[in-house]
Amino acid sequence: MTGDTATGGGGSAEAGGSPPDSAGGPSRAKPEGMPRPRGGVQAFLRLVMIEHSVFALPFAYIAALTAMFEEGGAVQWRVLLLVTVAMVGMRTFAMAANRIIDREIDARNPRTAGRELVTGALSVRSAWAGALVAVVVFLGACALLNPLCLALAPVAVVPMVVYPYGKRFTDFPHAILGIAQAIGPIGAWIAVTGAWSWEAVVLGLAVGVWIGGFDLIFGCQDVAADRAHGVRSVPARFGIAGALYGARGSHVVTVALLGWFGLLTGAGAFYWLGLLIVVCAFVYEHSIVKPGDLTRLNRAFFKVNGFIGIALFVCALLDLTVRGLSV
Repeated sequence: MTGDTATGGGGSAEAGGSPPDSAGGPSRAKPEGMPRPRGGVQAFLRLVMIEHSVFALPFAYIAALTAMFEEGGAVQWRVLLLVTVAMVGMRTFAMAANRIIDREIDARNPRTAGRELVTGALSVRSAWAGALVAVVVFLGACALLNPLCLALAPVAVVPMVVYPYGKRFTDFPHAILGIAQAIGPIGAWIAVTGAWSWEAVVLGLAVGVWIGGFDLIFGCQDVAADRAHGVRSVPARFGIAGALYGARGSHVVTVALLGWFGLLTGAGAFYWLGLLIVVCAFVYEHSIVKPGDLTRLNRAFFKVNGFIGIALFVCALLDLTVRGLSV
């Protein structure tokens, strides 16, 4: 998951970058008082916003636990642990790559100019080292899961790297982010079964469209900076109102896909209760963000969307437990 959201996604409008440093390119004198580059673990964790894994993990767990229920009815704790490691590893890599590739645009945007690679709190070399460790952890987890997971792992890496560049060549980088996010639930299902599943594809599409939709909302805060510096996005191209309408449409599609997943997997009452909660959360989210008032955008982006993932996961887990999933 890539940017400020799940993989770190979030905001084609937040692309960024800092002056070339130890990773290559001509050196540039740093203003007096600016932190000297360092490679601390804490700075790297701040860079990748590790706590935002909450956006993507619940849906991977829904996919994995549903597959376990269909396979034999028992939780496979080893597999669940490896799915967690793989998800966090891939999301960490995606966020690090996003920040590194976008550091020069970040330096020109007042909202993102305080990021670690821009201020020098973390060197690009250290960021690449952390990204490499993260992708190795991801590949290792895939290797321990099953051959199909390992074979498909490189495919999962591609959109994570393409997404940051997307805002340079298309007005729809949010779609690339959605594709990247859709891979999580599909991969989690394959981790359990070792086989392709169209049920997982439907859930993956739901997650991708959902995250692509709230990335449209998040990108609205950077319209002026994006237009000034040639960063491409739906808000920059079609305006804030157009982006918000697009987000609403995306979230309607998300609800439809989540409903389809419930039908395909024979979901019970608790799952449908969870979907109702999701609908209410979407209605609230879109009621507090308006073209002329973005003051509550962060609440819509972080709090509401974090709640959506956790609420649906809890309800799906209750539903699977009632239907016979055992620990």
